[in-house]
Amino acid sequence: MTAIDPETLAKGQTRAERRAAFHARITRADGWFKVLGLAWLTPMLRIAAGDDPKAQGREIWQLLGVPLLAIALFLGAWAGLAPKVQTSLGAIPGPAQVWDQVGVLWKDHLREQDKAADFYARQDERNAKLIADGKADRVKLRDYTGKPTYPAQIWTSIKTVFFGFLIGTVIAVPLGIMAGLSKTANAALNPLIQIFKPVSPLAWLPIVTMVVSALYTTTDGLFSKSFLISAITVTLCSLWPTIINTALGVASIDKDLVNVSKVLKMNTWTKITKLVLPSALPLIFTGLRLSLGVGWMVLIAAEMLAQNPGLGKFVWDEFQNGSSDSLARIMVAVFTIGIIGFILDRMMFAIQSLFTFSNNR
Repeated sequence: MTAIDPETLAKGQTRAERRAAFHARITRADGWFKVLGLAWLTPMLRIAAGDDPKAQGREIWQLLGVPLLAIALFLGAWAGLAPKVQTSLGAIPGPAQVWDQVGVLWKDHLREQDKAADFYARQDERNAKLIADGKADRVKLRDYTGKPTYPAQIWTSIKTVFFGFLIGTVIAVPLGIMAGLSKTANAALNPLIQIFKPVSPLAWLPIVTMVVSALYTTTDGLFSKSFLISAITVTLCSLWPTIINTALGVASIDKDLVNVSKVLKMNTWTKITKLVLPSALPLIFTGLRLSLGVGWMVLIAAEMLAQNPGLGKFVWDEFQNGSSDSLARIMVAVFTIGIIGFILDRMMFAIQSLFTFSNNR
C-alpha cells in the first residue's frame, strides 16, 4: 500500500473543515435570504461551495427563473394587448409608456427641488440684507409652497400609514391580550369586533373628518388635520387583525405554562412579559402584518376620497386631469403602491424573524 503523507492528510482535513464551515454559514444565511425574498442566492452560494451544479441549477430555475419568466410573459402580454383597449383617455399605455412617465415624474421632482432651493436662497439673501440695513424686525421665514412632487407624496403616504399603524398597534395588542386572558373581556370585545371589523374606510372617513375637525381646532399644531384624518381612518380599519390574532395567540398558550405561572405566583405584569408575550409573538406578528397590509390599502382609498395629500390624491388628480399621460401615471402609482406594500410586508416579516426565532422562514 502507498503511504499517505501526514501533511497531505492534514491539508485535506482542513479543506473539508473549511467546506463544512462554509456550508454552515450558507444554511444560516438561507433563513434571512427567504425573509428578504432572495432565496435564489442560496443555491448560487452552494454551487460556489462545490455542491452539485445540476441540482442547484434546478433550484435556481425554480426560485428565480420561473418568477422572471412569469414577469416577462406578463410584460409581453401587457405590451401586446394594451394598445387594443381604447378608453376615454386613449389607449391603455404599455410598459414602455409607463416607464417613460417614471422618468418624467422624477424630472419634475428634481425641477421642484431646484425651485425650492432658489426660493430659500432668495429668502436668505433678502433677510440678510434686511439685517444689514438694521431692519431685523422685518425678517420673515416662509416655507416653500410649490406643488408636492411624486416622491414627496409617496413619503407622505408612508408616514401616514406608519403613524396609523402605530396607534392601532398600541390599542390592539393590549386589547388582544385582555381578550386572550379573560373570558369576560373576550365576551365583551367580541361583539364590537364583529360589528366594526367589516366597516369600510369610506364609512369611517366622514365620521373621522367631523370628529377631528371639531376637536383639533388649532392651525399650528404638530400634525395637519388631513394627516390625522387619514391616519385615524387607517387605525380604525387596520387594528382588528391584530386584536384577533393576539387574542388567539394568548388563548393558545400551553396550559402547563399557565399552571407554572400560578405555582410561581407571578404577578400580572410578569406573567404577560415573561410568559404570554413570548409564547404569543408569532401570532401577534401575523396580525401585525395583516394590519399593516390592510392599513396600506385603506390609506389609498382614504386619501383619494378625502383629497388628503398622498398617493391616493395623486391617482385621483391624474384621473380628473384627463391628459394623454394621466393613465400611464396612474399605472405608475398602481405599481408603486404594490411594490411598497410588498416591501412593508417583508419588513414586518424580517422583524418577526428577529423576535420569534422561527425556523419557518
